[in-house]
Parts: sequence; C-alpha cells; structure tokens
Amino acid sequence: MASLKDLLAQRAALDQQIQETTSRERSDAIAKVKTLMSEYGLTIADLSTKAPKVEKVSKVAAKYRNKSTGESWSGRGLQPKWLKAAIGAGAKLEDFAI
Repeated sequence: MASLKDLLAQRAALDQQIQETTSRERSDAIAKVKTLMSEYGLTIADLSTKAPKVEKVSKVAAKYRNKSTGESWSGRGLQPKWLKAAIGAGAKLEDFAI
C-alpha cells in the first residue's frame, strides 16, 4: 500500500500532465481553426452569426380614442379603464370611434 506522501506526489504529477495535455490540445485546436478560417476566407464576424430577431408582435391601428386625453385602444383585448369608466358614465362605444 502506498503512503499518503506517495499518493500526493502521484496526484501532483498527474495534475501537471493534465495541464500540459490540455494546453497542447487547446493549441492544436486553435491552429486547426485558424487553418480552416484562412482556407475558407472566414473572419471572426462570420463565426458569430446570430439569427435576426423577428418582431412577432404586430401593431394594430387604434379604433377608439379618448379625445380629451389622447388615449387609444385597438379594440383587442380588455377594454381600458378610461373607456370602461366613460361607458359606465353613459357614453357609447361609438362615441370614441376614430
């Protein structure tokens, strides 16, 4: 059975080998990438291709407007508070049509 001192020495040697191998393999990978980039005429900008963001939310024209405040509503979704209050006070939805 090996002593603790021997095992620690082995671990230190293995850690050193791991570090050297990692460094060597990383350098080899970088060299391969540089070779491929020059072979195909690629730049760093070519590597960071991001898909353009597509705006999925479509703007809908307003159908109703509060003439006194300028607030508007497209007619989609829940009625805004200003429109509910006005209708509750006796106004008609058609009064706010644009």
